[in-house]
Amino acid sequence: MPIGEFGGAAALPGDGSPFLTAPMYWFYEMGHAALTPSRAFADAGRMFFKNPANPFAHTPGGKAYAAAFELFERTTRRYSQPDWGISSTLVGGERVAVHITSVWERPFCRLLHFERALEHAPKRPQPKVLIVAPMSGHYATLLRGTVEAFLPTHEVYITDWADARMVPLAAGRFDLDDYIDYVIEMLQVLGGNMHVIAVCQPSVPVVAAVSIMEASRDPFVPLSMTLMGGPIDTRRNPTAVNNLAAERGIEWFRSHVITKVPFPHPGVMRNVYPGFLQLNGFISMNLDRHVDAHKRLFSHLVKGDGDLVDKHRVFYDEYLAVMDLAAEYYLQTVDTVFIKHALPKGEMTHRGKLVEPAKINRVALMTVEGENDDISGLGQTEATHALCSSIPNHRRVHYVQKGVGHYGVFNGSRFKSEIVPRISDFMMTTANPKAPTAAAAE
Repeated sequence: MPIGEFGGAAALPGDGSPFLTAPMYWFYEMGHAALTPSRAFADAGRMFFKNPANPFAHTPGGKAYAAAFELFERTTRRYSQPDWGISSTLVGGERVAVHITSVWERPFCRLLHFERALEHAPKRPQPKVLIVAPMSGHYATLLRGTVEAFLPTHEVYITDWADARMVPLAAGRFDLDDYIDYVIEMLQVLGGNMHVIAVCQPSVPVVAAVSIMEASRDPFVPLSMTLMGGPIDTRRNPTAVNNLAAERGIEWFRSHVITKVPFPHPGVMRNVYPGFLQLNGFISMNLDRHVDAHKRLFSHLVKGDGDLVDKHRVFYDEYLAVMDLAAEYYLQTVDTVFIKHALPKGEMTHRGKLVEPAKINRVALMTVEGENDDISGLGQTEATHALCSSIPNHRRVHYVQKGVGHYGVFNGSRFKSEIVPRISDFMMTTANPKAPTAAAAE
């Protein structure tokens, strides 16, 4: 989410002049362009001092020069959207190929299907799952581990949100209402018999979308929705970044973090919350940790610790790849979710109509939180259960994962070993209308 989950605004400089905000993207681009010759020189120097035919490459000084050049190039480059890197998975102990295809597309999003080349139907049911990735600064590939964890036992789809700077002005605006429309349309295109998982920021628009579909008795309403570390009610255990939004107010964000995309990007002159500001927030919140990580990278490069170097590269290639957010979406989300708390207050609207989670009665509900989550505090996601009062008790589950923070709610070893099995079981039993309930068993 723009505030809370990713903390971009939490680290912005004080109360800078709004006048300076308007051209800041242009200054950023100029600075990046000015460093291009230096990056080229550093890359050439790195290759020179790593060339095995160069006798200096085998000396401590040569290794230090090569490491320094690589460090400079990596910290000044622009990182593009990473590849998914998922070409196969294990299904029932058999490795099968995975083909990634786009099955639906709009200007600000593609719906990707991770199609498994199965020769035989699996012995156990394979639920269809739509993972709604955060549109909040990082690309959907941040959920690579989430997708990999579900692929062996589920048919997986995921939202691949577009970088706003790459969307021409002619494509129109994009706000929170459009986001909700996209979710509804994707569920309809997938044709029902689906489970939807909202990872962090999408929890609010997914609840809104399902509420709207239930109110209209849409036949393609999902079988279940699983909300993971989402800011449903940020009044519960508010974190530091939650409090920031309430203290600043929407006009501060409008005047201090919104700027226009410069030429030559396709989205030139579109108002956006730029990814480089978001990245500044990410890094500033844990600056010491990132400085130490790059010091260790220098040491590993000099020593030739290939595995540790590769781990650093993989993590930061993803972490430093950021995207711009459409200003309308960013501001509407901050105002609706973090300042007005419209959903838990029963005041959220979509296209002028009230969003009513109490209308949801055909959809099972599971909420997942991390014990040490410092972005979406404990209880913020659980609040969904009180809002969705029409869902029978036997079709709802709340789970708190011990020992994990925000990222651990949807990635990492505990996610794979403890959270995924619980979600799968929920989909196969609690969320399955044909499965016998505890009452029926009695």
